[in-house]
Amino acid sequence: MDEKDICEINCSNEQKVEQVQKIIKQENITGVTQLFKALAEENRAKIVYALCCEDELCVCEISEVIGATVANTSHHLRNLYKQGIVKYRKEKKLVYYSLDDEHIKQMMMVALVHKKEVEEDG
Repeated sequence: MDEKDICEINCSNEQKVEQVQKIIKQENITGVTQLFKALAEENRAKIVYALCCEDELCVCEISEVIGATVANTSHHLRNLYKQGIVKYRKEKKLVYYSLDDEHIKQMMMVALVHKKEVEEDG
């Protein structure tokens, strides 16, 4: 960290700090961090983005898209399912995955736009 990124004196507003701490305690921040951890792995992020592009894909299609084995892809999909990021439906011997809801797609698309803006500014 650069010295210009640090306050030169401590001027905390105690009331403001207490107010924000109270708000944070009311939210499930741990759950949010688990969600972002699940998305922080590159293959899982690719899976989520693939499901942003196509509403539904079977496990075999997803494995081809990300260039991984079906077993490895299934492992990632289980992780995403446990975090409430994807849902699935079974049709005979095929399993199809889709995003759990529109919020997941919005998060991914906002993250991609943000990354492009940072790269343009940098």
